[in-house]
Amino acid sequence: MSGADASDRYETRIVADPALPTILITREFDASAERVFRAYTDPDLVVQWLGPRRLTMRIDAYEARSGGSYRYVHREDDGTEYGFRGVFHEVRRDERIVQTFAYDGFPDGVSLETTVFEDLGGRTRVTTTSLMGSIEARDAMIRSGMRRGVREGHERLDELLGGRRSSNAQ
Repeated sequence: MSGADASDRYETRIVADPALPTILITREFDASAERVFRAYTDPDLVVQWLGPRRLTMRIDAYEARSGGSYRYVHREDDGTEYGFRGVFHEVRRDERIVQTFAYDGFPDGVSLETTVFEDLGGRTRVTTTSLMGSIEARDAMIRSGMRRGVREGHERLDELLGGRRSSNAQ
C-alpha cells in the first residue's frame, strides 16, 4: 500500500449523497473492533472523545443496549449547552449499532444512524450511515458544523485508542 493510501484510511470521510437525505461517515482506527466498539458504548470512554475539542461533555444517560436510550450535553466555555438524545434500537457487540439521534435545538429532526464495525485484522473500519427526514434536514446538519465535530471526535478517539496523534492535538 502506498503512503498516500495508508494515510487516507485515517482520514474521516464524510459524504452527503446529492440524491438522498443521507450522510456516510467512514474512518479506520488502529485498534480491534472490540476496543473501538467499547469506546462507542462505554459512557466513561464516550465522554472522552465524542464531539469537538472545544466542548466539554456531560452524560445524563447512556444505556448502550438494544432498547436503551441516551442523553448527553456538550457545553461551551461560556455556558452555552447543546443537548442530544436518542434510542438504541440494536446493539450487536463488536459489529453494529442502530440508534436514533436528535438535537434538542431541532427536536423534529430525528435521524436514524447505523454504525458498522468492520474487523480488518488489528484495525477497524467504522462506517456510519445517517438517514434524515429530508435533504434539507441533512444539509442543515452539515451546515451546523457536524463535519468539524465528527472529524475532531475521531481524532480524539484515535488518541484515546493509542493510535496516530492528530497534528491538532495538544
